[in-house]
Parts: sequence; structure tokens; C-alpha cells
Amino acid sequence: MLEEILKTRIMVKQSMKAYKHDKALLRLLDARQLGLKLIANVTFGYTSANFSGRMPSVEVGDSIVHKARETLERAIKMVNDTKKWGARVVYGDTDSMFVLLKGATKEQAFKIGNEIAEAVTATNPKPVKLKFEKVYLPCVLQTKKRYVGYMYESLDQKNPVFDAKGIETVRRDGCPAVAKILERSLKLLFESRDISQVKQYVQRQCAKVLEAKASMQDLIFAKEYRGSGSYRPGACVPALELTRRMMAYDRRLEPRVGERVPYVIVYGMPGVPLIQLVRRPVEVLQDPSLRFNATYYITKQILPPLARIFNLIGVDVFSWYHELPRVQKAWSSVNGAGEEGTRKGTISQYFTTLHCPVCDELTQLGVCEGCRAEPQRFYCSHTPIT
Repeated sequence: MLEEILKTRIMVKQSMKAYKHDKALLRLLDARQLGLKLIANVTFGYTSANFSGRMPSVEVGDSIVHKARETLERAIKMVNDTKKWGARVVYGDTDSMFVLLKGATKEQAFKIGNEIAEAVTATNPKPVKLKFEKVYLPCVLQTKKRYVGYMYESLDQKNPVFDAKGIETVRRDGCPAVAKILERSLKLLFESRDISQVKQYVQRQCAKVLEAKASMQDLIFAKEYRGSGSYRPGACVPALELTRRMMAYDRRLEPRVGERVPYVIVYGMPGVPLIQLVRRPVEVLQDPSLRFNATYYITKQILPPLARIFNLIGVDVFSWYHELPRVQKAWSSVNGAGEEGTRKGTISQYFTTLHCPVCDELTQLGVCEGCRAEPQRFYCSHTPIT
């Protein structure tokens, strides 16, 4: 039964290569191969499930894990001991292994990879088989289940595919700016092999965030709301905090369970906990005195994922940020931030500017009439991160 499921999955994955241009069909086939994979995994898992399993047999589950580990270790030893390949296994996990071919070309990598797959398959009983999947050139192996590289699946493939697993470019727990900057930085590194180009790009994007020229869409987080009863007492969760504020205004504003709640982080009074700096995007649009917390976005969101990868090649990403000049435009509030009865909490609120943020002309309107007549000019100075 499992052999039929696995063969069907291989057939579906091969079909995906023939329909790369049909996005809808590609998503359908990907969902089907993932479903077949989960069925195979659950079949094995149920043998060790004493409570929910209908046919528990811990011995079978333990035997599968032990034999899988033994097969992997035997394959790793064979690859490392065969001198003619000049290969070294740098990472092995459950049913797969990464083989480093130092100095080899793409053509040599495919030739040696196929030889390794055939040799390992020949030493194992049927139906155990090692399949040669792809070549990464170049590749960054960060930690277990976290890697990224330019992928070649066949020898005649001319253009590589950017393939990432487990890093921030494919995760949804950050803001879009993190994924965009990390992906673009990696592509610059892979294509140019020039760290100075990556440095210029990262500094340019950090300056854009510091000068409040980044698009709001790139700075919005969206976390899943699990329901008011699913959080422990005193939990500091942005989705829960915003829900409480919305429900204090209107009880009908509670999000549905599983719905993603969007929010941004703004500047606040010194010493205020981060959870109190969470705001809905619409609040920032309606209140001119609120501005994005550029320091938080850069030092806590954008730079740490970059540092985890570039530290592997001895590059200090945070030093790039510290080299930037600390130039910030004075923040003006057009809607009467200086009126009586309003309390000013930070030093920037005591200073206002009469200059247009686009052309620097004197104006009383925040944005001058000339720039208001040319909205595309304002948009170009506040472009999204690319």
C-alpha cells in the first residue's frame, strides 16, 4: 500500500514539471503530492499511537526509525569513503543528505550525483532507493531544515530557480519588508558574489525606512487570532491586544478564529512596553502624530535574518546599519498637534517643520500644493521596498 502511495506521489511530482506555466494546476498538483506524503507519514505514525491508533505496534514504529537511521548512516559513510568522487556529506536528515562537491562544475555535480544515487541504491534491498533530486549552485546551508540556493533540477536547465526552505523568505510570521530585503540580498550575493553591492542595497533600504519613505504595506505584520479563550492570562500577543481594544469600542469587532489580524509598530514614550506600541494600520493613517518605529523594524526584524546568513561568511550586517548617518526629518502634525490640551511626550513633538517632505518647499499644508497636484511625484519618493 505504501509503495503505491509513494509511486503515485513521484508520478504527481513529475507531472508538476510539465505544467510549470499553469499556476492553478500547479497548486492543485502540489496539494495532492503533499496529501499523499502526509498519508504515508500518518500510516507510519499510527503504529506508535497507543491512544488514538487502532492497531498500535510500537515495535514497528521503532524498527522503521532505526532502519532509516542505519540506512542514512551507511550511505553517508559510503559517500565520505569513496575517494574518486571527492565528496563530503555536510548534512543528513531522516531520508535525505546534502553532498558537498568542492570545486565541481554543474555538469560534474550532476554526473557524480547520479553515480552516488545508483551506488547507494545498489547496496540497499528493494524498494529502498536513493533518488538524486537537484543541484544547488550556489547554496547557503544555515541550520537543520533551513537552507537557500539556486536550484538546478536537470542538466539542460539554463536558468536556476531561487529555492528557500525554512528561512524568512518563505515564512509568514514577519512583515513583507523582511522577506523582500532578504531575498534580494541573497540574489545579489549569488549573482554578483560582491558583498559591497549587498551592503549598498541593505543600507539603501534601511535609509528608506528611517526616512519614513517605505510603503506601509511592507511594514504590516499579520498574526493569526486563536480566540479569546485560547491564550493564557496576561499573554502579550499583538492580535489579542488589538482585539481587546476593538471590542472595548464595539463587541462585534472580534475577529473570527483563524483570521489574521494586521498591525504595525509605532514610536512611543521612552520605557513603554512594546505591546503598547502595537497599532492597526488604519489608526496610523488617521493619526498624523503616529509614525513607524524604524529602529524596531531595522534592528529587530530586518537585520537579524540577514545576520544569521551573512555571519556564516564573516560579515557583520549590523555594522552596515551603524555606518548610516542618523538623519531624520522633523515630524509635523497637521491636525493641530500643538493645540492646547494635548500633551507632548517626546522631544520630536516639540519641533515642527514647514517644509514639504517631497520638494522641501515652505508650506503650511504638510505636502505643498504643487506636489498635491502631482501625486505620482509623491508616490515615487515613497516607493515600496523591492
